[in-house]
Amino acid sequence: QVQLVESGGGSVQAGGSLIVSCTVSGYTASTYCVGWFRQAPGMEREGVASINGGPGGGSTYYANSVKGRFTISQDNAKNTVHLQMNSLKPEDAAMYSCAIGRGYCWPGRRDFDYWGQGTQVTVSS
Repeated sequence: QVQLVESGGGSVQAGGSLIVSCTVSGYTASTYCVGWFRQAPGMEREGVASINGGPGGGSTYYANSVKGRFTISQDNAKNTVHLQMNSLKPEDAAMYSCAIGRGYCWPGRRDFDYWGQGTQVTVSS
């Protein structure tokens, strides 16, 4: 059974930092992509960042809105992908979810096999 569990959300003031993590279990693929998405109330889900896993992995992609502020990384030993979020803005507030899918990441990829339940990020001005 594949599970993705997000952790680390919370509340922070604008300009602050948070790290959210996604721990994956039960997923087997030689090459895969892990993505972070966010959705605010009344808004469409937005891709935030993604990272290629498996041999030769490590390539990352970012939405323009978070480039230079967010960093995605992976800890293969712990099957965990982290999203470090710095210089947070009120418009970054959303439910953040991770997802995993076979094959490589590409900008704008939205087809993933499994999704987590999400973790809430709140940013106050």
